[in-house]
Formats: sequence, C-alpha cells, structure tokens
Amino acid sequence: MRCPFCGHAESQVKDSRPSEDGAAIRRRRMCPECEGRFTTFERVQLRELTIVKRAGRRAPFDRDKLARSIALATRKRPIEPERIEKMISTIVRQLESMGETELPSSAVGELIMKHLKSLDDVAYVRYASVYRDFREAGEFATFLGEEGLNDGDEDGR
Repeated sequence: MRCPFCGHAESQVKDSRPSEDGAAIRRRRMCPECEGRFTTFERVQLRELTIVKRAGRRAPFDRDKLARSIALATRKRPIEPERIEKMISTIVRQLESMGETELPSSAVGELIMKHLKSLDDVAYVRYASVYRDFREAGEFATFLGEEGLNDGDEDGR
C-alpha cells in the first residue's frame, strides 16, 4: 500500500481487526520511509457493478458517491454515524447480490429511499426531493401524502 504522506511504495501493517459492522478489515499501517501512520479498510467486492443512468450513460458504481449522497440527506440529523455506515454496507451488499452487473440508477435510488425511510423521515424526504427532482412545494405535499408521512393531527397540523 502506497504511503499517502510521502508516496513510498511500501507500508507495514501494524494492526488488523474487523470494522465495527464486520463488513471490512481495518488495518493500521506505518510507512518505513517517513514513519507516517494511516488506516486502510479492506472490503469484499462480490462483483464489479455498473450503473446505467436515466439517459443511458454507464458509470462504475462508486461506494463513496453513495456515502456522500446519504451524508447530505442525513446532515444535522440525530443519527449515529455507525448506523449510517451499516446502512451503506447493507445497501452495497444488496446491490452486489442482485445477480446483475449492470443496474439501473432507479433501482439504486429506490433502495436508498427504502433504507432512509426506515432510518429517518427527514433524511428520506430530503433524498426523495433530489432523487425525484421536486420543483415546487405541491410536489412535496403530494409525495408526503402518498408516503403516509403527512399524518398531522385532526386540525391539519
């Protein structure tokens, strides 16, 4: 593993252990050249996934992009980072186990929405507003009504 500090081609593994969710191996490494220490994560990748966009363009699946979009939706929400990381790992495993190497972006978006809905309603609506490309407030109201999230009390609040 190349050192991120000095670029030296080799590094020594000082400690290995499973990550919190058990889906990765966490390795503490040290560079013999600059003695910098850093952490890497090793994950099992069942297959290379390609995402087919709405316009037909193909792009390799990017776990980091998935994590960034979920981070935006869950920003400033009272959700433990471990729960978010576990959800991301679960989504990736589900995508890899679908048996297809090419997946439509809509399948990925719907899977993310399903997991966010069970995690946090606000994060779910935030993600859905971007994913479904809401343009006006009426679209939010319609969506909330369809999803059963607009269950105010009897005086309409």
